[in-house]
Order: sequence, then C-alpha cells, then structure tokens
Amino acid sequence: MRLVWPILLALLASGCPYPNHRQDLRLRALPEDPAERELAIEQTLGFPMEPGNGVELVQNGRVFDVIEQEIRAARSSIHIASYIWRPGIPSDRLLLALRERAPGVQCRVIVDPLGSVNFEVVAPVLADAGCDVRIYRPYQGAVTSLDATRIRARMHRKMVIRDGEVALTGGFGIWRSWLGNGDAPETWRDTNVRVRGPVVRGMQIAFAQNWQESGGGFLPPESFPELAPAGNARACFVASTGHRFLSQASRMWLLSIAAAKHRLWIANSYFLPSEAISDMLILKAREGVDVRVLVPGRYHDVGPVLAAQRASYARLLEGGVRIYEYEISMMHSKTLVADDTLSVVGSTNLDPLALNHTDEGSVMVEDPVLAEELAAAFEQDLTHSAEVHWDGWKRRGLLQKLREQLPWFIGDFL
Repeated sequence: MRLVWPILLALLASGCPYPNHRQDLRLRALPEDPAERELAIEQTLGFPMEPGNGVELVQNGRVFDVIEQEIRAARSSIHIASYIWRPGIPSDRLLLALRERAPGVQCRVIVDPLGSVNFEVVAPVLADAGCDVRIYRPYQGAVTSLDATRIRARMHRKMVIRDGEVALTGGFGIWRSWLGNGDAPETWRDTNVRVRGPVVRGMQIAFAQNWQESGGGFLPPESFPELAPAGNARACFVASTGHRFLSQASRMWLLSIAAAKHRLWIANSYFLPSEAISDMLILKAREGVDVRVLVPGRYHDVGPVLAAQRASYARLLEGGVRIYEYEISMMHSKTLVADDTLSVVGSTNLDPLALNHTDEGSVMVEDPVLAEELAAAFEQDLTHSAEVHWDGWKRRGLLQKLREQLPWFIGDFL
C-alpha cells in the first residue's frame, strides 16, 4: 500500500491514543427480559433493532459474485462505497457488470483515496459507463506527511446497495486480495453479509451522508422505498464516524460483548482493543463465558500492527481470554457471535482508527441461523489457526524484559 500503512502506523503508535476510558461505558450484562433487552440496545445505540430482515452470509471471493448479481438485478439505482477499489480482475468484473446494467439505473460510487491506490485508472472507465464517481475527502497534494486530520478521518465503509432494497457490507475490498477462499497467502479470509428488509434503510442513509460530503446532492425518493419484511431477523446498521470520546463503534462493541452469557467469539483483523474493551473481555472470561479471539498471524499484511496486536495478548491471556492466530492467509474479518443469537458483521475493526476516527459500518443481527453459520465458520477457521498459550507467552514476555535490562552482549544470547 506504499505510503498508506506507514503513515497510519505512525499515527497508531503515537498520534492516535485512546481517550481516557475511566468514564467509558461500563456495561456488565443485558437484561434477560426480551422487551427490556431491546430497550437496553436502543438506549445504548440511540435506535432499535428492527424486525423483518433477511440476512445471508457471504464469505471470501463469493462477494464479487454477489455484487455482480445485484448490479445486474438493479432497476433504479446501484450505490457503492468502498475504502479500497484498485485496478485488477475484481474491478474489471464489476466494471463490465456496471456497463451492462439495465437502462435508467443510476450508478453512484464513492471511494476513499487513501485505500484506493491507482483509482485514477478506474475512474474514467466508471465515468464512461455512466457512473457518478466521487472521491471522499480528496487530498490536495501527495500524502507525504503525518497530517493527522487528513489521514485519520477516512471512509473505511464497504457497502453495495441495490434499489434501496438489498445491501451488502463486510470487510471486502475491490482488489485481488479478496479473490479465492482465504486458504492461501495471497487470498485473504473475509466475511460479509447480504441483507434485505428494514435494515437496508440505515445503510442507504449512511451512503447518502457520505455522498453529500463528497459533493453529491440529495438522493431521490426512489432510493428510499417502503421496505416490506424479508425475513425473521432483527437487525440494525451501526454507522460510526469519528468521535472525540465515545463513538458508535465503541458502543456497538461494548454492547455486543456485554450481551454474552456463555459464548463470545470474535474475529478481528486489526486487534488493538481499548482498555474498556479489554476489561469487558476479561470480565466475561472470569464469569465463565467462552471468550475466544481470532486474529491474523504470520501473514498479517502490516508487520508493525501484528507486533502491536501481540503486545495486547499478555493481559488478556492472563485474564482467561483464548487467542488464536490464523496461519494460512491474512484474516480480515470483523465479526462477533454472542451466545446463540447475536452477531456482528461489518467493516469495524478493534483499533484506535476504527473506534475513534474513521467512518465505519456494521450490521448487528439477532438471528439464530446467522449466529450458527458464523459460529461454524469460526470453528472452521480455528482448524487453520494456532492457539496462543499463556505459559509460553509469559516466558516470552519475561525474556523480552530481560533482554531490555541486560547489556546487549548478554541479552543477544537470550
């Protein structure tokens, strides 16, 4: 990613500290009564989980098949917001589908310039296909300095919305890394969902807000149709933007963790949890909840982030949290399963950028079918992962401290 990640990493290391979490949400559990539980969720997020949604799990490279399907099925509009859109096979597939879309279908595209390297090759092809293309918070010059405002405040969302009725979100990017099945070093492991029903409106509103900020006008009324029930899931879209103190992203993660009574399985690609989130994970583990966290391992796309991620292990492992590193490719999913019903899938990582600065979006879903599918996928991923054990990690930490304290000619032998 050339200059992109080095700059972000420098910010993570020094300029993106978490705010003081002493006054952060200290949720412990959600009420048992269903009505009280729903009210608790609404109090935390500011909006309810709505019934009547259909939710479909879409994993790995199949995401491009689904996006193509939706483009070709569109009858009024296709809206795409992507942090990463780069030239290559996935881009060519979508460009062809957009060129062949039905007559009269309005196409609106937003990309973030930080992630969309070489998008200047793609943009004229989209324009030639009749798409209105916008760059989110464009740079006036090259990204060569640690301009905190310009670099932190990005749009990290990944959304495709068809006719205001069907939408897709998750961790995908439009690039070659998302081809395949997440089972080889060059093909990333990722998770997305396609949704139908009332939850789509929240995604369309999030797109509309990014569209306006990118210079677009109001979306037309047909972009917000009446949405009939499309399934049995309760769901909401949690759109988060930068916040100085407590973002919707932080609220969503803390709320979801608090919901767990017996199982809490999290997969997250950039795992640098805040103090409040770490406290909650440890609390749940000590209460007897099966807390497991799946993170990238040796194929992490950013080595310094992997090092920072591993620096968070010791306290969590000592507190009873089980941690696994995915060993066969970059694990890029951002998911959570709490007990047998609650799930989270989206773009929202557990790092300072996602929790405090970037525009993010995730779907929270109460549905036993999706929860079971995500749990099965999580268990399958564990077969390709290595568990990090506390005894070995404790010895490793002690050796590191010893190296730092001894003269170099002794420490180097350890």
